[in-house]
Amino acid sequence: MKILVINSGSSSIKYQLFDMKSSRSLCKGVVDRIGSRRSSLTHQKGNKKPVQIEVKAPEHQRAMEDIFAILTDPKFGVIKSHREIFGIGHRVVHGAEVFTEPTIIDKRVIRTIERFNELAPLHNPPALLGIKASRNFVSNIPQVAVFDTAFHETMPPKAYIYGIPYSFYKQLKVRRYGFHGTSHKFVAHQAAKKLRRDIRGLKIITCHLGNGCSIAAVHNGRSVDTSMGFTPLEGLLMGTRCGDIDPAAVLYMMEKKGLNTTQMNDLLNKKSGLLGISGVSNDMRDVLKSARKSDKRSKAAIELFIYRIEKYIGAYTAAMDGLDAVVLTAGIGEHSHYIKKRISEGMNQFLKRFKARILVIPTDEELMIARDTASVIRALKR
Repeated sequence: MKILVINSGSSSIKYQLFDMKSSRSLCKGVVDRIGSRRSSLTHQKGNKKPVQIEVKAPEHQRAMEDIFAILTDPKFGVIKSHREIFGIGHRVVHGAEVFTEPTIIDKRVIRTIERFNELAPLHNPPALLGIKASRNFVSNIPQVAVFDTAFHETMPPKAYIYGIPYSFYKQLKVRRYGFHGTSHKFVAHQAAKKLRRDIRGLKIITCHLGNGCSIAAVHNGRSVDTSMGFTPLEGLLMGTRCGDIDPAAVLYMMEKKGLNTTQMNDLLNKKSGLLGISGVSNDMRDVLKSARKSDKRSKAAIELFIYRIEKYIGAYTAAMDGLDAVVLTAGIGEHSHYIKKRISEGMNQFLKRFKARILVIPTDEELMIARDTASVIRALKR
């Protein structure tokens, strides 16, 4: 059984084809610079060296045609016919309260996702472009939408309701949604395997630490709280996002600096976080390098980053009344030995009290999407 995973952005489409019998990636790649004269397709077959091919992709439809063409190419392809593809899974960031699990895509689902474009204006519209292009090209293959927000829909109201007039939730659905759900779900299940225990009896805190960062409390395999909120801005300090901040401070800065909402949104999302504090970079590797040269602002950014993580771990342990494991994943979580060491040392006694372990587990959101897609289609065909 082969599942194709599509992650469509505004100017790129990433793809990966899996053999689900072995959970092995047969090939992966990306079409870059869609809409530009310099469009290109980078394709990697198995463990072979990636190849880059110039393509003409003025829009997503043409880019999708190029992807399907390379999959069956005599030299670079891995299948003889599109009919070998059992299903196609699409990453969709926001499913609001409607989509709480992976969903077979039809016209009604597309219209509903379009309603949530204003909740994720940078992510949902490009995902829809990829979905429509894929359905236009291979309408006979079942296609599934897998939502980043879905894993967190098991949160209780006390975790997702904000302390504002309730009418804003009822009328505008302003609440905590959480993101990175596919990643949190994947590493939580991998942690249970490593611990050789049933996930339904575990209390796990998963830390997705990349340019975007979020933490989730996973109790018995279900998300019960997460740090990102109505948007991905809330929670931890991130590469360019500020994370938690007093809303009154935002109003104060807007008034004093004469900033409009667009400018303030740009400041909080693109000019804050590690970049804003260090003044060096949004990349933790660069900030660590600068800190080793005794740069005070870089050191401050690292301390704040670690402190926020430790604070959330403590809070989520209390929320679950216990802890079995803390999982570090994504770019920083998987590769920064310094950050892991600091968290381990800083919380040593706390973790010992619960006999909890810190695990570093590589995330694989594409494989999780493929598994969810296969599961939904199997159920459909029974």
